[in-house]
Amino acid sequence: MKTLYLIGGTMGVGKTAVSQVLKKNLKNAVYLDGDNCWDADPFQVTDETKAMVLDNICYLLNNFLRCSAYENVLFSWVMHEQNIIDRILNGLDTRGCTVKCISLMADPETIRRRLEGDILRGLRTEDVIERSMERLTHYPALQTVKIDTSGKSVQEVAEEIEQLS
Repeated sequence: MKTLYLIGGTMGVGKTAVSQVLKKNLKNAVYLDGDNCWDADPFQVTDETKAMVLDNICYLLNNFLRCSAYENVLFSWVMHEQNIIDRILNGLDTRGCTVKCISLMADPETIRRRLEGDILRGLRTEDVIERSMERLTHYPALQTVKIDTSGKSVQEVAEEIEQLS
């Protein structure tokens, strides 16, 4: 039985770091970061590009789910609206697969501190803080398991996810 992990959360909450640890900890795992499915310059959010990225995500995830080499498929992306999660799941063949939908959460101060560090290192632009704070308000309403990353190491969060039944 395969397991598909959909790991959502606002920017700065730790999705990529946790997913990379899970990829190593879980048996026969593969990881897809949704941001890699439309990494463009200039970055454009239009109806066409939003449809394209969802198509790209579903195509890749379905290939991972069909591939016998993988038992655990990890996907992380902001996924701040239930309809995004639903559209992805509706585009996947999850027969014979356990699906775990998770939202990583953190208090605003923790997210702000993490993002400010990324900005100082040149990894993000300053506008990310405002966008992240706005999206943070959406996660409590989602039909996902919530895991607070505040004050926890990446390894601790990964272990919490591994413990989910």
